[in-house]
Amino acid sequence: MSIKYKVIVAGCGGMSNAWIDYALNRSDVEIVALVDIKLKFAKVMADKKDLACRIFDNIEEAIKETGANLVFDVTVPASHYPIATASMELGCDVLGEKPLAETMEQCNGIVALSDRTGRSHAVMQNRRFDPRIRSLQQLISSGTIGKPGYVGADFFIGAHFGGFRDAMDSPLLLDMAIHTFDAARLIIGADPISVYCQEFNPAGSWYKGNAAAICIFEMSDGSIFCYQGSWCAEGVPTSWEASWRITGEKGTAIWDGVGIPYAEVVSDTDQTGKFTRDYTRVDGPTMELQSTFHQGCLDEMFQSLEQKRTAETDCRDNRQSMAMVLGALESAKTGRKINIKEFINTPNSHLQHSSH
Repeated sequence: MSIKYKVIVAGCGGMSNAWIDYALNRSDVEIVALVDIKLKFAKVMADKKDLACRIFDNIEEAIKETGANLVFDVTVPASHYPIATASMELGCDVLGEKPLAETMEQCNGIVALSDRTGRSHAVMQNRRFDPRIRSLQQLISSGTIGKPGYVGADFFIGAHFGGFRDAMDSPLLLDMAIHTFDAARLIIGADPISVYCQEFNPAGSWYKGNAAAICIFEMSDGSIFCYQGSWCAEGVPTSWEASWRITGEKGTAIWDGVGIPYAEVVSDTDQTGKFTRDYTRVDGPTMELQSTFHQGCLDEMFQSLEQKRTAETDCRDNRQSMAMVLGALESAKTGRKINIKEFINTPNSHLQHSSH
């Protein structure tokens, strides 16, 4: 296969390893440059991966001098907006790590620029490509439990990272919750309408900022999504994929984040006079994905480019998941319920991340 994608990898930290390895396994991709604000990081990565490509500390210069048409944005979150906008302005499509950007204005700016330039921008949401999440999605979309009314996700893990997360103002909501929020949208096929969030830092926390949160979302299908999470919960941890309970008109779906999801639905037998109904167990279907997690998401992104369609994790879709995160932070800081549509259209930037 001839080279179709001339790729620049922006950001040469640890996360870039998986992106570079993926590119090296595609015969239609050539890595033409590595970009990092610290040139020595780019040089180390080039040596490590045995790449003969050029190295730069400036994305515009790299694109102009190499004729690249695709950028992998694996930089820190604060750089996502400038990297994405510079790349699209210079004619490149962008595949990037989450988050889409740091503020709602920046998310909107990326979407607007994608619209204006016709360039594609998609975000890495690798957990969408978990066969178990797809099984739960199928269990719900096939009508097994009827129309969902309540979606609950519990996330409780004692994560001792050290480093930057320990010093963040909102480590759980800003760094982790996007995965669970995006999964909820996928599972029930709905978008957020409003959010009320209380963020806090429980006794015993080793984080400077708030490492726990409770969020109540109204969703566009009429259901309520309740997220309860903590990154400083010692003992009896949930899965990293959270523990899920979805109640519908005629049953409940359960996924512990580890095994295959299942549902219990009201049995067809005569239940006249029974105080509580009898239930029948329905196991979630086995989902066969060609590739999973990080590779599954990258495969889908490349297929979208091939087929000239928007990717499943396109910036327009991902903006809804980011609005859940940033709207929850706004609610926590103002103490009020946030209308997410209004918030997306008229974001208030100074409330989206605390500076102290």
